[in-house]
Amino acid sequence: RGAGPPCRPLAKRLGRADPPPRVPHMVPAWNDEEEVDATLRAVLVDVLGLDLARVSGFDEATPLFGALPEFDSMAVAGLLTELEERLGIFIEDDDVDADMLETFGSLLTFARAKALQ
Repeated sequence: RGAGPPCRPLAKRLGRADPPPRVPHMVPAWNDEEEVDATLRAVLVDVLGLDLARVSGFDEATPLFGALPEFDSMAVAGLLTELEERLGIFIEDDDVDADMLETFGSLLTFARAKALQ
């Protein structure tokens, strides 16, 4: 090869590096009823495609299943799966019934009971 300047290694020498600092496993802390409320509202917006302003106006008595065309039997599975994922809960088949899905208040009560236990 040609007579040029000697080559220098660009990479650092391999060796034992300090381990990265340990970070405790991050788990959502569902200790606030308002956090569960906000999460449920976000799931209704994301899964059912409802308008945020509309969902923000939901109260305990707002009818859901059977009253919202977007909330049909196919949407129930997606909504429950998303609640499980976002709240870190597990919903048994036996937990699901028409009463739980009837109003925003009944669904919120269910979600809070699961997430805040």
